[in-house]
Amino acid sequence: MQIADNKIVLIHYTLSNLDDEVMDSSVDAEPLAYLHGTGNIVPGLEKALNGKQAGDKVNVEVPPEEGYGTINPELIQEVERAAFEGVDSIEVGMRFMAQTSWGQQPVVVTAVTEENVIVDGNHPLADQTLKFDVEVVEVRDATAEEMEHGHAHGEGGHHH
Repeated sequence: MQIADNKIVLIHYTLSNLDDEVMDSSVDAEPLAYLHGTGNIVPGLEKALNGKQAGDKVNVEVPPEEGYGTINPELIQEVERAAFEGVDSIEVGMRFMAQTSWGQQPVVVTAVTEENVIVDGNHPLADQTLKFDVEVVEVRDATAEEMEHGHAHGEGGHHH
């Protein structure tokens, strides 16, 4: 069976940057399961997997525009320290959930001054070209429940 929209796909992957630094991997763990065609993985990888089948291996470089996007300067903001009520010590690298007009947004602290904190809501892999080494483990039809929920269930997928 070939990978196409509305198929459940299980893959083993290794994600590296352009310096061949491994950033994430499913090797020695259970494979990642996802519902193809629904945006559950980055668009560039999803596109490269179209038409593949179990046993196929794929090596693909995904540019930022087809990965986690480019840096959006509007997601980098200076916030008054008072906004971090109840947090005694704020340090670079700390992560928080910020309330925005479109809902909760994860942010990371990138700088701290006496009165302000600079936070960045961009994905940590924004602006990076990603290298994926992938092996397709399994391709199957999605169940009605998986289609309704928009994600894979079971091994490597979502557990309710």
